[in-house]
Amino acid sequence: MQDIFAVLFLTISVGKIPSIWAIGLLALPLIRPLLYKILDKAGHGELLVLYGFVLALIVGAGLFESLGMKADLGALIAGMLLAGHPSAKEMARSLFNLKELFLVCFFLNIGFGGLPQFDHLMIALVLSVLLAGKIVLYFLTLSKFKLRSRTSLFAAFSLANYSEFGLIVASLATYKGWLSRDWLIITAIAVSLSFIIAALLNKYADAIYDRYRLALKRYQATRLHLDDRPVRVGDAQILVMGMGRIGVGAYDALKTTYGEKVMGIDYNHLTTLQHREAGRRVITGDALDSDFWNKLQLTDKIKLILLAMPDHNGNRYAAEQLNNIENCTFKVAALAHYKTDEEELNALGVNLVFNMYEEAGAGFARHVWTDFQTILEKSPHKLDL
Repeated sequence: MQDIFAVLFLTISVGKIPSIWAIGLLALPLIRPLLYKILDKAGHGELLVLYGFVLALIVGAGLFESLGMKADLGALIAGMLLAGHPSAKEMARSLFNLKELFLVCFFLNIGFGGLPQFDHLMIALVLSVLLAGKIVLYFLTLSKFKLRSRTSLFAAFSLANYSEFGLIVASLATYKGWLSRDWLIITAIAVSLSFIIAALLNKYADAIYDRYRLALKRYQATRLHLDDRPVRVGDAQILVMGMGRIGVGAYDALKTTYGEKVMGIDYNHLTTLQHREAGRRVITGDALDSDFWNKLQLTDKIKLILLAMPDHNGNRYAAEQLNNIENCTFKVAALAHYKTDEEELNALGVNLVFNMYEEAGAGFARHVWTDFQTILEKSPHKLDL
């Protein structure tokens, strides 16, 4: 919402009357199927990045600017047109590093405007202190939406920093003469400090929550939101944590042998519902949630836990929590992407660690060899191998 209002401010501040043809921009949603089709053809490589640039700079910024509208608004609208496409997140990830680079360049450009003075730093520190009030407001607001105190606190920490769009607004206001150059420097320092503070809060979020858990839970609703409730594993004997592509494959393979004794766990409730519709026994639970582990009731029936989350940090955190459970008799297996990840998981007590890339190659070879032998048995011309 900050970004949307900032772009609207930039648009209004131009002070130009748009062209009469700007009314035609209302028809932009009609070309969404064409944009989707092009995105499907772009694939996953360099063309995806190039298409993102073309969409933002030409379809968005260039078109709007030619009609007397602000280019920033055009880029925002162009991104919104693709927001519902399955590949939108992949495009965002592909452009993320470039976006961060441009943001750094923007900060440097502001820094060229003058060196900060002592009074600039003092005022910026005062503005940084106000972040505490922002965090409290976010925490209380999210708690009213029946989210757990942990979820509300972590979300508040994630939203703690001042938006970089505020810096863009200040830059434009300085250009227009509405703000002095001093306030632009103060805003830049305050935004930078807020990034540092937010990073530290997010890094130590678990420790902060564990220390003040009882006090924070006083603001937690009695009946929690459906997506934020802890869950139980019932009579399951095998747990698969992380129902992505690899987790689903492991679940289906185990289900053929152990049937309903296998249970999947995924943090996304919508994903859980899709798996249930497909006939899988899956529950919603966030393996990165310390409260989830505190309330998880693992019975003696649990024999095996598979950590199949795509992010190594998730598998590592889950392994740490499982390692803290006393008198456990179950075995733990986990996926790893790199040799260092494999060593780290082994050090945490994981019984079996599968290097995804190495195992994928071995599995591919076994699959090909099995099928090849079947073909040879059916062939009238057998080979001596």
